[in-house]
Amino acid sequence: MELLESFFGVINDLTWGWALVPFLVVMGLFFTISTGFVQLRYFKRMFRVFSSKNQSADPNAISAREALLVSVGGRVGGGNIAGVAVAITLGGPGAVFWMWAVAAVGMATSLIECSLSQLYKQSEPDGTFRGGPARTIIRGLGENFRWLATIYAICLIASFAIGFNAFQGNTVAGAALDSLGIERLWTGVALAIGTCLIVYGGIQRIAKVADVVVPVMAFGYIVLALLVILVNIGEVPRVLGSIFANAFGFEQAVGGGMGAALAQGLRRGLFSNEAGLGSAPNVAATADVRHPVSQGITQSLSVFIDTYVICSCTAFIILLGDVYVPGATDVDGIALTQQSLVSHLGEWAQYALTTAILLFAFSSIIYNYYLGENALTFMTKSKASVHGLRLLVVGIVFLGAVAPGATAVFFFSDPMMGILAVVNLLALMMMFPTAMRLINDFGAQLKAGVARPVLNPDDYPDLDIERDVWTGKVDSSNG
Repeated sequence: MELLESFFGVINDLTWGWALVPFLVVMGLFFTISTGFVQLRYFKRMFRVFSSKNQSADPNAISAREALLVSVGGRVGGGNIAGVAVAITLGGPGAVFWMWAVAAVGMATSLIECSLSQLYKQSEPDGTFRGGPARTIIRGLGENFRWLATIYAICLIASFAIGFNAFQGNTVAGAALDSLGIERLWTGVALAIGTCLIVYGGIQRIAKVADVVVPVMAFGYIVLALLVILVNIGEVPRVLGSIFANAFGFEQAVGGGMGAALAQGLRRGLFSNEAGLGSAPNVAATADVRHPVSQGITQSLSVFIDTYVICSCTAFIILLGDVYVPGATDVDGIALTQQSLVSHLGEWAQYALTTAILLFAFSSIIYNYYLGENALTFMTKSKASVHGLRLLVVGIVFLGAVAPGATAVFFFSDPMMGILAVVNLLALMMMFPTAMRLINDFGAQLKAGVARPVLNPDDYPDLDIERDVWTGKVDSSNG
């Protein structure tokens, strides 16, 4: 075991601990500049996804909005509550600014990777679609790169479907025990049953559940944060000033000053919004849309919601209170957020936060499962394998809930996610010219007066795309 831990520790050092975070940021800047700040040009258009006019005409298809909410449910998790608190504790208020900054460029990265996954998606017998980096690599780069796609698929299953789901089960059970006094066993049983019922319904049921759960959890948490802001409205300018001053070293809240704020903010921002990791494109590819860039724009909004809305809510809850003590590094992340919320609104707020944590974690569990299933179906068509994965995920969630110490065996999760990012970024670099063709085509149609651009597969005869997927699109997207 020690040998394995050392091995994965080296992988973690070579990815997250060495150059991956700067690489993700540099790539995001490159995509932003090369596309002419595409995330800003189409920012207003992102919100069209919520219009009733832009839903799929096929009731069995996954709409653009449903795909968005599934990905938001996956990006938004315990990290938005505990992770932001840890970033502020170790990096000071300035970490919040750098979270915002990395999300700004991450929106472009997400648009690129999700547009490519849409372009190369494949139809399934049940009328749904599958895609994601593994399938994109095969179709976009050729069979010679199957080994790279396989590495990606294996790492996706190991990190998200298995490792992170154990941690999510642990988070839910811990919150229920601390705030509600519910024993871990009963939380584990409830989580296992709920997970089982949803994952056996496939992506359609996952999407339908996310369509209900994600808005409830997001709006509920936003309301809590708005209450805190209203109660402390006079302190908001001071907090904003502290965020910017600390971010650029004019005010030192923790040891390390600007460097600590920069490091913690970038790391937490990337971990939270997942832009560049290739996880969200697996879900983005399921949407029934008229043009790949339509879903790319929508998934850019997912990054915005995760960081600028949910993470900012946590930041203001903490920074507007007096529980946070600059320089104190021995505070548990969830505990800091919970104590801050209680100090603002009273004891009842801790139960509201526990509910938010339960919903955040549960939405992440079903999202993580789907990523694993999608990766598995890339490697094998065996229905027995999918059944086995479902049972494994249910068991892992239960184990993580009832035996918190057991999550220590999933030390490979972060290193595997590091490999995911490296593989995905390499593929994005090689396929960026194709992404630019898509973006230019989308923009040209808008300039020509086309309100909702449509992909014409005949314009891409050199690409290995499933042409029937893009034929006869009349009324199915947020384009």
